[in-house]
Amino acid sequence: MMKLTIFALTALALVCAFPQDSPQAQQPAQPPVEIVKQDSEVDVNGYNFEFETSDGTSRQEQGEYKNDTDQQGLLVKGSYKYVAPDGQHIQVTYVADKNGYQPTETTGEPASA
Repeated sequence: MMKLTIFALTALALVCAFPQDSPQAQQPAQPPVEIVKQDSEVDVNGYNFEFETSDGTSRQEQGEYKNDTDQQGLLVKGSYKYVAPDGQHIQVTYVADKNGYQPTETTGEPASA
C-alpha cells in the first residue's frame, strides 16, 4: 500500500510539473508599460495634469476652483483614452461640476494586428 501511495504522489507531481495549455502560457510576453509623458501643476486656483504611457493610454485633467453665483466648488474637465482588451479604442471626455460627473464616450474600431 505504501508503494502505491508513493507512486501516485510521484505521478501527480510529474503531471503538475508539465506546462499547462492555458491562454496565458500561449501568449507572448508583453513588454512592461512605461510612462512616456508626465506633467502636472497645482496652485491655489486649481490644478492640471496629464500623462501618456507606451501602450497608448493617456489622461489629462484640469480642475478650477469656482466661487461665484453660478457655481461654488471645483469644476473639473478632462479626458482619457485606452485600447480595451477586445481591441476597441475607447476615449472618454468628461466634465464634473455642480451637476455631477458627465462623461461622453467615443468607441473606435478595433486596433489592427
